[in-house]
Amino acid sequence: MSTDLGWVADAMKQTVPWVSTAGVEFVEVAADRVVCSLPDAPEQRNHVGGPHAAVLFGLAETASGAVGLASFAAEMGRATPLVVRSEISYRKLALGPLTAEAVLSRPAAEVIAELDAGTRPEFAVKCTIRNAEGTTTAEMTVVWTLKPTVR
Repeated sequence: MSTDLGWVADAMKQTVPWVSTAGVEFVEVAADRVVCSLPDAPEQRNHVGGPHAAVLFGLAETASGAVGLASFAAEMGRATPLVVRSEISYRKLALGPLTAEAVLSRPAAEVIAELDAGTRPEFAVKCTIRNAEGTTTAEMTVVWTLKPTVR
């Protein structure tokens, strides 16, 4: 797989319309780490002036999905990435523009080896949402699977 992962942002925006609708941008894309940003949008705010919890969740889930796409693009012909479960902890009121950093929790080669062995591997992506000052406002773990394609 090429080390140029600039295509991941375009692929996410084309295949997941919510990404563009919400205004998510891709700041950094690497095979095991993605950073996304979200501008402060009044139409996405909740009753206390910050982005709605669903928006925070969506930002982190988008970053985690981009990590999965970047890490396992070569496997997409034989497996479909699906979310198994997610857990989010809201730490501090999020105000203003935000970033979500998503990091693959174990080497992609281990996940691919499990897929090669005929199992349905799971992998976690750890996400940290921060405000413009760098303060952590939420933390989320998204567990994904690569579901083998039935042929």
